[in-house]
Amino acid sequence: MTIRSWRLTLFLILTLAVPLASSLTAAEEDTAGAGRPVVARIVVDGPISPVSADYIQKNIEKAAEQKLDLIIIQLDTPGGLMTSTREIVKSILGSQVPVAVHVAPPGARAASAGVFITMSAHVAAMAPGTNIGAAHPVNIGGGNPFSPKKEEEKDKGEGEEGKPEGETGREGEGEKKPAETDESVMAQKVINDTVAFAKSIAEKQGRNAEWAEKAVRESVSVTETEALELNVIDLIAEDVDDLLAAVDGRKVKISGEEVVLAVKGAEVMDRLMGFRHRILSSLSDPNIAYILMMLGIYGLFFELANPGVILPGVLGGIFLVLAFFSFQVLPINYAGFLLIILAIVLFILEVKVVSYGMLSVGGAISLFLGSMMLFETGEPYLKVSLSLILAFTLTTALFIVVGLTLVIRSQSRKPTTGAEGMIGERGVATTDIKNAGKVRVRGEIWSASSKEPISIGDQVVVLGLDGMVLQVGVEKEEKS
Repeated sequence: MTIRSWRLTLFLILTLAVPLASSLTAAEEDTAGAGRPVVARIVVDGPISPVSADYIQKNIEKAAEQKLDLIIIQLDTPGGLMTSTREIVKSILGSQVPVAVHVAPPGARAASAGVFITMSAHVAAMAPGTNIGAAHPVNIGGGNPFSPKKEEEKDKGEGEEGKPEGETGREGEGEKKPAETDESVMAQKVINDTVAFAKSIAEKQGRNAEWAEKAVRESVSVTETEALELNVIDLIAEDVDDLLAAVDGRKVKISGEEVVLAVKGAEVMDRLMGFRHRILSSLSDPNIAYILMMLGIYGLFFELANPGVILPGVLGGIFLVLAFFSFQVLPINYAGFLLIILAIVLFILEVKVVSYGMLSVGGAISLFLGSMMLFETGEPYLKVSLSLILAFTLTTALFIVVGLTLVIRSQSRKPTTGAEGMIGERGVATTDIKNAGKVRVRGEIWSASSKEPISIGDQVVVLGLDGMVLQVGVEKEEKS
């Protein structure tokens, strides 16, 4: 058999083997645990974002396709975006497979967005040493529009008998009750909408709707034992085996029909985040997004300062694209972002305009303030670490100081080349010079001219340069 025939045979074997292996793998997944119940477990550990929403949705759909008996979402989250939370809740409520949310391991929490996800599950469970609650919505710009300060301002508008001060009979001494601002009205609408969302979920799954409202309006939070007593969750389970044993035989409603869970001793398949979801999840971290943005800025700055290097510009462009992807899933404060853009402009102008560092100083200040404001929210997990901001700002400032020092030194240094470099050089006359003659300077013979007579062998100093003719004078000896 020739080499060409061997290659053709090998190609055909590989062509047939790949789809065959894929079909065998799929068949194994479909028949895994044949004769015994099969349960899938996914782990959500971190803020709720579009990435985690996509991860949960994909696994719920896959579980329905494979007709699994139960899907468990192991949850530990400080909260997240409401849009992503609503997508997850819709997927859970519309799932054709029973969904159990297990707040675990011990020490985990289901805060803010985690409250809605937990309460929407067909089975809600918590591990010992966990907590749930604090679902009050937070403004993108940070702060609470219903702060005690605003409540006090409202109270100041009341007189001694519960009337506005302007109606107490003493003219000019009272103030009218301040009108509600558009910001407070909008915030009230957001809270009312979130309360209705929480109550509808709780009522649909037969849980405590009154507590759900308090979790939103008053940010109440409870332990696992309190949550069980208040009918916020269904049970307390130490681990997955404990959970499966506890829910076995429980009745849940799927699409309006009662389904009895038979999952005791089930085979548990862990479906952790794949490489794609892990990468996207990392990019949604505000610290990673900030690092990518700063590396992109540095790359473009070096490329503009040294055109033709190419690599810094290419890497800078890639980093900036990744940073902009991260910004799509993060609450960006546009004032902070514009300050960072201003810093970039100032750094670029520093390369083109001689400002002796003033533009760079302004850029560093703008960069620091913009970085502090970039993810200004009420949630700490959506903020950039202060130490990271200081590290990048100080690094930028140090780079500017070192670069500026080198520029000033190079400008103040005496020229050593060209016409300017010849002025002040010493030499010796190789001929008599009345109007013209020859001198040796730097080991080279130059044509020279002088306004005063110079004898052969006299020491001369270069006073100027006219074309290729040196203008020289007699070097005078210094008096001791």
